[in-house]
Amino acid sequence: MGVDLGVELAGLNLRTPLILASGILGLSGRLLVEISRIEDVGAVTTKSIGLKPRDGYPNPTIAVLPYGFINSMGLPNPGVDFFLKELDEAGSFGSPLIASFYGYSIEEIAETARIIASHPSVSALELNVSCPHVSGISEIGVKPELVAEAVSKVKKEVGKPLFVKLSPNTHLIVDVARAAAEAGADGLTAVNTVKAIAIDAELCKPILSGVYGGLSGPALKPIALRCVYEIYEEVEIPIIGCGGVSSYLDVVEFILAGASAVALGSVIALKGIMVFRELARGLSEYLERKGVRSVEEIVGLSHR
Repeated sequence: MGVDLGVELAGLNLRTPLILASGILGLSGRLLVEISRIEDVGAVTTKSIGLKPRDGYPNPTIAVLPYGFINSMGLPNPGVDFFLKELDEAGSFGSPLIASFYGYSIEEIAETARIIASHPSVSALELNVSCPHVSGISEIGVKPELVAEAVSKVKKEVGKPLFVKLSPNTHLIVDVARAAAEAGADGLTAVNTVKAIAIDAELCKPILSGVYGGLSGPALKPIALRCVYEIYEEVEIPIIGCGGVSSYLDVVEFILAGASAVALGSVIALKGIMVFRELARGLSEYLERKGVRSVEEIVGLSHR
């Protein structure tokens, strides 16, 4: 029996449900193109791009823990104009390019979206309203009414699919998801990192220069999985599950919880980019063992 790993995601056709998450290898246009051409990569997502360049925080920006990472990068990026020039020189993409972006106000979000979406290489947008360590960003993502306003304005400016990356740092995540969907979002990414801190016991001070950071890796997975499960029961638009994926079984669990696709982040730092092949093979073998012909047949199956 043949197994089909292809999925349709808000109008995007993905070879597999595996996506390069935002924040991982996402600024070099040429590198994104190279990754997008790997057979088992369904789509690639850029780092979050702002209207203007941003330096981010000085080192140290990453704390390595036994159960994951805490990063406090501070959204470093060259700004939208420079990044679009990077895409001009990058070449053609082998799988859809999802451009992550942010803004400090509704107006800035809409303007940034309009500029990024104008580039022909960009297949879809991902609105980051959930970075836990940059003031002015995460405050938008925990207020359903602001997320709805942002989505509504972006959709008036942009005809390409729009995903909203949600924050786990609020008890209102389902309300935010519902508000985004009702305002016209084409999909959701669940979730961004959990706000966290690491302290050096010898120096007696926080390790990260930004003090707070975002926890990713295996420790995040049960939280992210719960968020996907809850959101799936309340909205009908597709969900990209994200957070702590280490094995093909993690991918399966996210899909069973309701994710139509799954984004990989920290695992790439540990296993390298060819982890896509490992997880795609494991997912394919799982589906064949279960007598299932396609990924879409098991999306949300744990709810039935």
